[in-house]
Amino acid sequence: MTELWKWFKVESLEAFKTIYFLLGVEFDSYNGEAFFNDKMEEIVTLLQGADLLETSQGAKVVRMEEENMPPCLIKKTDGATLYATRDLAAALYRKRHYDFDAALYIVGQEQTIHFKQVMNVLKKLGFDWADDMKHIPFGLYLKDGKKMSTRKGRVILLQEVLQEAIKIAEENIKQKNPSLKNADKVAQDVGVGAIIFHDLKNDRLNDIEFSLDHMLTFEGETGPYIQYTYARTQSLLRKAGALPPLTFEGLDDPESWEVIKQLRLFPEIIEKSWQNYSPSVVAKYLIDTSQSFNRYYGKTKIISKDSNQPTRLALVQAVGIVLAEGLRLLGMNCPAEM
Repeated sequence: MTELWKWFKVESLEAFKTIYFLLGVEFDSYNGEAFFNDKMEEIVTLLQGADLLETSQGAKVVRMEEENMPPCLIKKTDGATLYATRDLAAALYRKRHYDFDAALYIVGQEQTIHFKQVMNVLKKLGFDWADDMKHIPFGLYLKDGKKMSTRKGRVILLQEVLQEAIKIAEENIKQKNPSLKNADKVAQDVGVGAIIFHDLKNDRLNDIEFSLDHMLTFEGETGPYIQYTYARTQSLLRKAGALPPLTFEGLDDPESWEVIKQLRLFPEIIEKSWQNYSPSVVAKYLIDTSQSFNRYYGKTKIISKDSNQPTRLALVQAVGIVLAEGLRLLGMNCPAEM
């Protein structure tokens, strides 16, 4: 049975890695729950030594009355360990192995009580670094208004969604720009970007109704819209030739100043996104910046041989830099041509 489990583990990881590759995701460690099986007994010993472990109806628990929470189950009546036991062992291992400044647990909000219990147990053991552990909750993807469930057949396969998004991007490129170089790579960047952006533009605590049609819309407040805006800035810069110095002196029209005010917000937006652990702050900012620039583009002849052309091009260049960096922070690529 153990050999069969090991085979499933290897095969599953190889399948997962194909999806990680599409998403541009890399991991330093693939250690799962089983890695901590031989590390849990130390936690039990520490709890016993600190006189924190009590017996309740045959199970081993840590009381949490003072924290107004239910007891944290450490061992069941049959001696089997639970999620809390493994998470406690994992936290201790990670602190010793990585000596982290912060450990972020990106797990659904239905697990809020569980992580509060784990962190409180660690603090009861005298590990002050438990304050550096943060649970970052998020909402659910719903299907027909209900929580997805593999057992009940309410599930959407990410690999199929990604493949469909890439296919739609390929069809759009064939229709609108059939001579595009590296069309396959651009289609992948655009298709995958559409999925990533659709997910991250929503506040992480909100539940989201899954809609493939809406997710793969390549207009409006979408990833491809922002990628296309970036590609537009690069097209203008290629047509203009040499890049000017970055200065906005001489721009006095309302549209350009709307864009400049947006660009000045970027450092503040990054800080706010980090402080709130909220990628949607960056995503919404990129939508606003793209819309501001496209209004500017629609009303302004940017390449016009006059004294202000270098300044207008500097503004275009700055927009491109901000959009590219914002997309990078969200884990998206930005093709220079679309």
